[in-house]
Amino acid sequence: MPDGPGRPGGSGAARGGRPAPWIPLPRTSVEDSGRPLPPLAELGEAAAPPPPREWEHPVLTSLLGAWALAACSAEETAAVEDHLGDCGPCADEARRLREAVGLLHRPESLDLDPGLRTRVLDSCLDRRPPRIPVPDWAGPYDAETARLDALLQDIRDSDWHTPVRLRWFEDEDMASRRTTVAGVIAHLLSVDGLVAVALGLDDPLGDHAGRAAGSPAARTEAYWGASHGPPTRAVRGPWREQSHDLVRTVAFAGSDRGTAMRPVSYGDFQLPLQDAMVDRAFECWVHAEDIAVAVDYPYAPPSPRDLHRMIDLAARTLPTVLAARRQAGLATPTQGRHLVPAGEPGRSLRLEIEGSGGGDWLIPLDSPAAKGSAEHEVAHIALDGVEFCRLAAGHVPPREAAAGRLGDATAIRDVLYATASLSRM
Repeated sequence: MPDGPGRPGGSGAARGGRPAPWIPLPRTSVEDSGRPLPPLAELGEAAAPPPPREWEHPVLTSLLGAWALAACSAEETAAVEDHLGDCGPCADEARRLREAVGLLHRPESLDLDPGLRTRVLDSCLDRRPPRIPVPDWAGPYDAETARLDALLQDIRDSDWHTPVRLRWFEDEDMASRRTTVAGVIAHLLSVDGLVAVALGLDDPLGDHAGRAAGSPAARTEAYWGASHGPPTRAVRGPWREQSHDLVRTVAFAGSDRGTAMRPVSYGDFQLPLQDAMVDRAFECWVHAEDIAVAVDYPYAPPSPRDLHRMIDLAARTLPTVLAARRQAGLATPTQGRHLVPAGEPGRSLRLEIEGSGGGDWLIPLDSPAAKGSAEHEVAHIALDGVEFCRLAAGHVPPREAAAGRLGDATAIRDVLYATASLSRM
């Protein structure tokens, strides 16, 4: 067939004297041609999968350690696990290696149930009563100092210099002071010294006690100022020894009524020893939480029994604080209201504390000497137990407290602000 234009070797030329491009003709599928398909041998067969690898026993044994650590490839893992079903010695060795790897893993948490200590002690004391028991009113202080000491045992040396902000309610607003973990323990040591002095023990302020004027804030400032530098972890030893001495002393004093009612001076007010010990337990818990937040350490509230004692102390103190705020012009005056005689029922607010450690308290509103009365109830507040304690610690502004409210709005406001006024540095 003669060469034509557009075919290889053709003599034709496109315009301009250049050869025309060759355009291939359409291809016909072999299936449409009617001719037989070529054999597979000519087309080339797909590569067959390689035969399974033969794993020798020494190789599989050497892989057991990596298998226990989950460091084998998928192929190696399948080979080892298939081998363990047939080889007893390797299966025993694999089990031992897996158990050893479990010991290398860091425990998820070393924190115990906060109620475990109480349950263990109660169980032990039911079987063998203590020869020298700790009074019930000193139990919360014993428990909270032990919990805080366990926290201090767990933290790192560098954590002692972690910043901590102490918070309280003062002059109708939130106040705060920046310190460190060691500074918080120094604060607890100096204020617990008020109880130590009342019991005839050594004052941790030593020669600087005269500068403190008896108030918790002044004692703390005097202790901080007496040091040549910021407090360090060395303060844990004196604080721990003093807390043990306090518990030991009240335990040896026994259930003597005179000891329980011995006054403890806080400068501008006094508390009986049994209430002062609960007060110190409350502050120990509050500041332990401050430390726990600063160093990212889980910390639970006190046991329900101890929490109830703390709430009860705050509720019993509220009438006196209300009267003091009224005298200072910070609470609603009682003008036009009849003040009932001491011990008689009067206008009252029902304080309902929900959750563990909760209960109901009737707070006399117009006189600390009056008696709370359900018949004269004019308002009702309901709060969670931990929320109430944080309000009393000055960690929650009164206007932001998560409280259910019913009745006289003025009385409710006065009681919420009086609760926050219980706090101090």
